[in-house]
Amino acid sequence: MTEPLLVLCTAPNPDVAAELARGLVEGGLAACVNIVGAVRSIYAWEGAIHDDAEVQLLIKSRRARYAALEAWLIDNHPYDVPEVLAVPIAGGSSAYLAWLNAQTSS
Repeated sequence: MTEPLLVLCTAPNPDVAAELARGLVEGGLAACVNIVGAVRSIYAWEGAIHDDAEVQLLIKSRRARYAALEAWLIDNHPYDVPEVLAVPIAGGSSAYLAWLNAQTSS
C-alpha cells in the first residue's frame, strides 16, 4: 500500500467546497473529503491583512496521487493561490487505509 496523505485546502464557501470535493472523489484523486464549516482565516495577501470566513476541506488520498490532486485543485479552485498542504498519515485502521488505497488506485 502506498503512503496515505491528508491534504488540507480551504474554500470560500460550502458550495465551492462541495464542488471541489465531488470532483476530487469522482476523479479518483481522493477517497473521501470532509468539509468542515466556519473556519476563520487571517492571512497576508497582496500587502494587506485579510480576515475571511472559509470552509476547510480534509482530503484523504495517497502520495502516488498527490501531483495529480494538486494540479487538479490549482486548475479548478477559484483562488489564485489555493491552500494545498499535504500531511503524511502516520497510521490508521488497516481496513480504512485499504479502502483509501482502493478508491484512489488508477
